[in-house]
Amino acid sequence: MANFENTKFHKVAPSVLSADFLHLKREIEMLNANEADWVHFDVMDGVFVPNISFGFPIIEAVKQVSTKPLDVHLMIVEPQNYIREMAAAGAYMMNIHYEACTHLHRTVYAIRDAGMKAAVTLNPSSPVALLEDILADVDMVLLMTVNPGFGAQKFIEHSVEKVTKLRQMILERGLETLIEVDGGVNLETGKRLLDAGADVLVAGNFVFKAPDPLKAIKDLKSL
Repeated sequence: MANFENTKFHKVAPSVLSADFLHLKREIEMLNANEADWVHFDVMDGVFVPNISFGFPIIEAVKQVSTKPLDVHLMIVEPQNYIREMAAAGAYMMNIHYEACTHLHRTVYAIRDAGMKAAVTLNPSSPVALLEDILADVDMVLLMTVNPGFGAQKFIEHSVEKVTKLRQMILERGLETLIEVDGGVNLETGKRLLDAGADVLVAGNFVFKAPDPLKAIKDLKSL
């Protein structure tokens, strides 16, 4: 069972995929100074998803500046091969895709043995029922509310129902597993996802492309 601090407040995890990479240090220092809870990373390999983002050097560099935990979402094939490197880079939470990991239990326990929290991610087309035999062993489930690979995509409406189903599974088992959502999150979709049972809102464009990112984060925290 997950062991998170008891809190009635949801978390906000701005995604650096949408940050200004020419001024990344400044962007991270901005997150340090506001109400953001985690810093979210979308690592893409161009194989599991049709895009390439960044790898360990960026995560390691951000870790030197960030005062917030690093929440790393691996959209890559064979994520089990990078557990030690991810821990060494400073990840707090390691997210791996159900669809990319054949031996999921083994990988989840290896992540925890390496000193990180373990999360499993589902693509929009993957039903939450697939998690029945792993749910008690993970600290968090990340539900993709867009198809992974690119930012600024349209929110998939069915995601709200998926959150509701997953929250019911968690409650029925008496677990403390967190539900994270990523994709198309704004004040309107974020409120609906939280009402359905989500705990962590990942937001990229809504935060970093906003006229006032500090206000955007504050508004998400106030939902």
